[in-house]
Amino acid sequence: MEVLMRNMFQSLGKSPSANKLAKKYGLRFGAGRFIAGETIRTAIDAVRRLNADGKVVTLDHLGEFVFTKEEAIESADMCLRTLDAIAEAGVTSNLSLKMTSLGLDISKDLCMENMRKILDRAKKYGNFVRIDMEDYAHCQISLDIYRELRQEYDNVGLVIQAYLYRTEQDIADLNEINANLRLVKGAYKESPEVAFPEKKDVDENYKKIIKQHLLNGNYTAVASHDEAMIEFTKSVVKEHGIPKEQFEFQMLYGICEELQAKLVKEGYKVRVYVPYGIDWFGYFMRRLAERPANVWFVLKNLFK
Repeated sequence: MEVLMRNMFQSLGKSPSANKLAKKYGLRFGAGRFIAGETIRTAIDAVRRLNADGKVVTLDHLGEFVFTKEEAIESADMCLRTLDAIAEAGVTSNLSLKMTSLGLDISKDLCMENMRKILDRAKKYGNFVRIDMEDYAHCQISLDIYRELRQEYDNVGLVIQAYLYRTEQDIADLNEINANLRLVKGAYKESPEVAFPEKKDVDENYKKIIKQHLLNGNYTAVASHDEAMIEFTKSVVKEHGIPKEQFEFQMLYGICEELQAKLVKEGYKVRVYVPYGIDWFGYFMRRLAERPANVWFVLKNLFK
């Protein structure tokens, strides 16, 4: 049953008609728990609240799979405006983005042009930009672009997914450029030809790459709500004397808030991934696909 629900939500997330309907009716039925509104103002308000609780943030203006140059330029402009708003408000937040929203599927040159504009603006403010990893079809090109950008910029990082067979080798290769990585389990539906189909295998690989990247001496963002993975990370850093300045824990907005607060109290850096914007439906469906508990939260809202 859980697998069927996960597949259904993943399919819905890719449906243009479902996305159109969601935009029409707005952030209803519980989506507001996971998305900080549709405007920069509401997003900055969320960042302020999280900062007041001792957490840092990465803001993501939601959007992916644009199909025109105009849409890509508009999406890049929203990233620039987000960086401006962070600086003007004096809040503590990085920027996260998806390169498909910047025109990657239209032209690599267009995407690179937009990425350079965003990284230049971030550098001006002393800020940092994280490139989200997308589905497997975009994995190699994302790695290639990241390597190219790292030749010019030191304020850019990448996301790496534990459920892919190739990930251990990718991290070994990225050690050459001292990559700043966010390590995640992975939220897209992928073929067993490229990804571990069993959760236990994903979990084991996740532990392996957390330890691998930490021991390489590179900055590591462990993005998980799985307490076993968090405790594993704590044990690795304690055993090997890794300073708290070399890693952070990352969690999603609206999820495991008590655990976030506990980690802050223990003195760990906790960064909350805060998405906002009108193109929120695909992200919301992936959150429902990941955690059945999120589905029940939404169903309860339907009957309020």
